[in-house]
Amino acid sequence: MKSSRRKFVKLTAATGLGIAVSPGFTFAKSMSNEKIRIAFIGVGLRGRNHLRNILMRDDVIVPAICDINQVALDASKKLFTEYNHPLPKIYTGNEYSYLDLLEQKDIDGVIIATPWLWHTRMAVATMKAGKHAGVEVSAANTLEECWDLVNTHEQTGKHCMILENVCYRRDVMAVLQMVREGLFGELVHARCGYQHDLREVKFNNGKQAHGGGVEFGEKAINEASWRTMHSLKRNGDLYPTHGAGPIATMLDINRGNRFTSLTSTATKARGLHEYIVNHPAGGEDHPNAKLNWKLGDVVTTTIETAKGESIIVTHDCNLPRPYSLGFRVQGVKGLTEFDYHTNRIYVEGKSAPHQWEKMDSYLQQYDHPLWKRWGEYASGAGHGGMDFFVDNAFVEFIKRDEHPPMDAYDAAAWSAISPLSESSIENNGAPQEFPDFTRGRWMTNKRIFAIRGDEF
Repeated sequence: MKSSRRKFVKLTAATGLGIAVSPGFTFAKSMSNEKIRIAFIGVGLRGRNHLRNILMRDDVIVPAICDINQVALDASKKLFTEYNHPLPKIYTGNEYSYLDLLEQKDIDGVIIATPWLWHTRMAVATMKAGKHAGVEVSAANTLEECWDLVNTHEQTGKHCMILENVCYRRDVMAVLQMVREGLFGELVHARCGYQHDLREVKFNNGKQAHGGGVEFGEKAINEASWRTMHSLKRNGDLYPTHGAGPIATMLDINRGNRFTSLTSTATKARGLHEYIVNHPAGGEDHPNAKLNWKLGDVVTTTIETAKGESIIVTHDCNLPRPYSLGFRVQGVKGLTEFDYHTNRIYVEGKSAPHQWEKMDSYLQQYDHPLWKRWGEYASGAGHGGMDFFVDNAFVEFIKRDEHPPMDAYDAAAWSAISPLSESSIENNGAPQEFPDFTRGRWMTNKRIFAIRGDEF
């Protein structure tokens, strides 16, 4: 709700307090009450979601936006008017107009919501320009890009926060509390993934409500203009962080633990072909029906960690199915399997022997302090409210000149699943080692994500 979030910002500004989730200062005193300046590179559908959340704040100025699509720019201008912000300077004209934006001096941070292939180069350029980067998922496509994010952060001292909103989902954060309070005992296994029928998103207009189509690339708009090409050219887990990010926070990856290796397998690719030949706009004779899609319909990746846990990550976007991230968290005292369609838990000594129970009471008991305190203000912010928390965290770490709750090392480790899974599949499921992006600091790094939240 607009009024609730404006009330929140005014309240925190008046008291000098905030809602940050960074190490050592969660809900601590703000170092400055000055407004910070956040620019945007990419104001398409996802970028405007972030933009709307930022414009609803009274402690942020948006001095500049960049996009090559005039429709996106026009829609963004309307948001500035709607939320009573002055119109920003607009950068457009070509794919490298963002470099001109980065030369603008009055910018503290940049939110990047563009096609995947631009994420790393834009984040690197942002940090080199002396600004903090908030980059949409996945943050990188290759191991080289993962290292670019880490190395540039270390060279410039500027941060790259991966904007993984699912880490802030209410049930995810409740399970995080369960894990940290030892409900499941020592963890041994987890499952997660991105299982989302995107066939109508990948073709024609990128809007499922319009029924999709069978065209992509230059003949399409929104995600269909770029995302579909990855299914044609790549075979691996192309979108791992919605599942792997939350599990990484539960397993303290990069902070006492790390991913060490993975193996991946892929099924045959049939889903997109079936969609094309059976669509009213397609058929057996349509040119796209002759394409040889590379991405297997179901990609299964098994990750091993330094502390001996295993994680199964599933990518399934080209077949008919309901949405699911398929979370499972299992320890020596019990486990939970949860998602929008699943809500069950078993805790030895509490649940009836060998019987699942619904976890509603557990979700209420372990509701994370961030949600208990600020859930009202997150209402309507997008994706069930979790977008409020991820955007707020980006603002707050910059305001306080502190460390972000999800940093360049997380961006690298979580995003590395994609290229490593591609290499494993290409080599008949051979194990692939994860680079240690922290250069050994994972052994002494302290937990930073959502460590508190029970104070105002």
